[in-house]
Amino acid sequence: MDVRRTTVRDMRRSNRSALLTTIYRDGPLSRHELGHRTSLSAASVSNLVSELIAEGVVEEAGSVDSEGGRPRILLRVSPTFRYVVGAEVGETRVRVELFDLAMKVLASVDYPIDAPQPSVVVKHVLEGLAAVVASSGVRSELILGLGVAVAGVVEGNAVVDAQTLGWDAVPLRQMLAEGTEVPIQVDNGANMLGQAEMWFGAGRGATDAVVALIGSGVGAALVADGSSYRGTRSSAGEWGHMTIAYGGRRCRCGAFGCLEAYVGAEAVLERYREAGGALAATDEEAAFVELLDAVGTSEVAATIVDDTIGYLAAGVANLVNLVNPERIVLGGWAGLLLGERYLPRLREAVGEHALRQPYAQVSIELCKLGRDAVALGAATLPLLQLLRDGGVVPSRS
Repeated sequence: MDVRRTTVRDMRRSNRSALLTTIYRDGPLSRHELGHRTSLSAASVSNLVSELIAEGVVEEAGSVDSEGGRPRILLRVSPTFRYVVGAEVGETRVRVELFDLAMKVLASVDYPIDAPQPSVVVKHVLEGLAAVVASSGVRSELILGLGVAVAGVVEGNAVVDAQTLGWDAVPLRQMLAEGTEVPIQVDNGANMLGQAEMWFGAGRGATDAVVALIGSGVGAALVADGSSYRGTRSSAGEWGHMTIAYGGRRCRCGAFGCLEAYVGAEAVLERYREAGGALAATDEEAAFVELLDAVGTSEVAATIVDDTIGYLAAGVANLVNLVNPERIVLGGWAGLLLGERYLPRLREAVGEHALRQPYAQVSIELCKLGRDAVALGAATLPLLQLLRDGGVVPSRS
């Protein structure tokens, strides 16, 4: 008898999850549309929607005319039911943002860092969490959770190995949890950029895609048949450490010839300086812009940027040939700076390296969510947990 009660409870939560996820991802939707999209009966939809409205998870959002009948009420997830926080741990800054459930930014803060040491990162993430909660005026008990995006391999949503940062089995979630009662989830930065773009941006509607992140380092999120592909131990997507030049430049990971050693912003600037180029800016992002701006007047800058586009095209062509995606989305702050100026040239160069048929099947686009999409993606971690739990918020006690 107990087993049967548990099974019924699980089925009800599963149905709530299906409804809530459909409303969030595809809404606003009417009850009639929800029945068709979830294959639940009209009675089940009506009962579960009534529950979700009574609990404040779902709210009415206007109406639409129906054929031969009264208007149908549209439903959406209530933006103010709870709030989520996303943190991006970059190599030069920590960014923390607070969102409502419509993913509208309500508060944000940045902390420049010289080196992303674990203790420094934890300090700034916790400071940022307190700062955005205070400045937004949101009560702390309404914070659903904190998602943290970081470079490196994240195992068990808790432990981070980041070879290029010198992080070895850093228990990041535990370190953060010692300073807050807000539930914490940790994931890879490229995967979080991918999740944001697949949900809200340039990847929306695609079932097989790659979202590439190019900043100081390089990574990618792989999406196969609509689901994130993580590999055996969550390290899939380390595209930046694909070898593109045997015996080539030494990468920060210690290997030679990695893609990151040629197209990561740090490596591009290093190649420019080695070639005799001079930069006034000391900030990495400002220096990268300065390099791009010098292309028209400096032969050295033009050569470095041309080579960078060529290496990047080879790396993207490898994705086309290996993964056969329908869409490749280029993002990250350096990726967007390159793409905004050179996307047509990049597409053409990819076509010169990729096999003809898979190249004809892929579109190469820029991220639509801007340079700060990683924090947005991180904030979807607690949101996704809410959707999976059917709108049930666990007690923190």
